[in-house]
Amino acid sequence: MTNPMHPTFTLSGEEYAIVPRAEYEALRQAVDEDAMDAAILQRFLEEPDQDVIPFELVRRIVNGDHPVRVWREYRGMKASELAAAAGIVASYLSNIETGKKTGSVKAMKRIADALDVTVDDLI
Repeated sequence: MTNPMHPTFTLSGEEYAIVPRAEYEALRQAVDEDAMDAAILQRFLEEPDQDVIPFELVRRIVNGDHPVRVWREYRGMKASELAAAAGIVASYLSNIETGKKTGSVKAMKRIADALDVTVDDLI
């Protein structure tokens, strides 16, 4: 389909479009930025110590789910299993996950260790 704002012509069997120079430069810049973003992402993913967090986890935490619950469910643990692994009582863990208690530094460290995350991931 021909766009009257961008006429086309055929040369040696190939169709070409004519676009204003400013539009061409903007398209070129967008392609360059996309390539740069892709290269940065690729370098990031190739670093051996990088953990990639699934978007679904981030979305749930941003939407108000408690990080401890989100990580526990992501790790496939029941609350009672996490409580036992962290050496805390299940009711205390429940109070942390529901926001009724913040959790002591010691408890949060134990929970983080049991979930194999950092305390910063849980706050």
